Amino acid sequence: MSGKGGVGKSTVAANLASGLVMHGYRVGLLDCDIHGPTIPTIFGMESMKPEVSEEGIMPVEVLPNLLLMSIGFLLEDKDSPIIWRGPLKMGIIEKLLEDVVWGALDFLIIDLPPGTGDEPLSLALLIPDIDGSVLVTTPQDVALVSVRKSIGFSKELNVPIIGIVDNMHGLICPHCGKPIEVFKNGGVEKASKDFNIPILARLPIEPKVAEMEDKGTVVQEMLKHDTEWQKNFENFVIAVEKILLEK
Repeated sequence: MSGKGGVGKSTVAANLASGLVMHGYRVGLLDCDIHGPTIPTIFGMESMKPEVSEEGIMPVEVLPNLLLMSIGFLLEDKDSPIIWRGPLKMGIIEKLLEDVVWGALDFLIIDLPPGTGDEPLSLALLIPDIDGSVLVTTPQDVALVSVRKSIGFSKELNVPIIGIVDNMHGLICPHCGKPIEVFKNGGVEKASKDFNIPILARLPIEPKVAEMEDKGTVVQEMLKHDTEWQKNFENFVIAVEKILLEK
């Protein structure tokens, strides 16, 4: 989660789910961004429609061990805005949690919209024993102001914080391979120290990430480790896996 949009939450959620599958786990990925669902697009599955059986709603299968569900799969018109208030949003989130036939999962990754509004509040109330949240931010001060609010939200609702992902942390020069600082750094380290929350990953800006999401090739790209971003992300997957298995 994060208090600000555009920091890469959906990218982190999609690649974390894919990475855990590559480690041999059965994973569900639930897109709880009601107003701007992007998970179907990231996986190139926009045209898919979930089957409905007597048991409930069947998730969309990307791989035998990677299952997706999103409000984006349920819309008749993908371009129609969803103009819902709190109770309606909580109702659909509850339905997605209770009526989707996930089967036995090792992990359920939930992608949230920015902010600390209806969607994260609904989840915190509906899943009181949630394992924890990953806070995604970027180095800019405006993003860090928002992530501090997310930390306060998590503490107030007793949601454990697994750690922080420092996304868009510089750029690797394609010519010399040295890092270039694009944004002012240091704020994420300060937030980590102030709240005693570990930084799980520092992910550089990587144009290939946007390219793979536009093409819907996240799973295929997770098999490769040919960029600094992919290497750092694999270490992040390992860190999250270790933390969750110790719970």
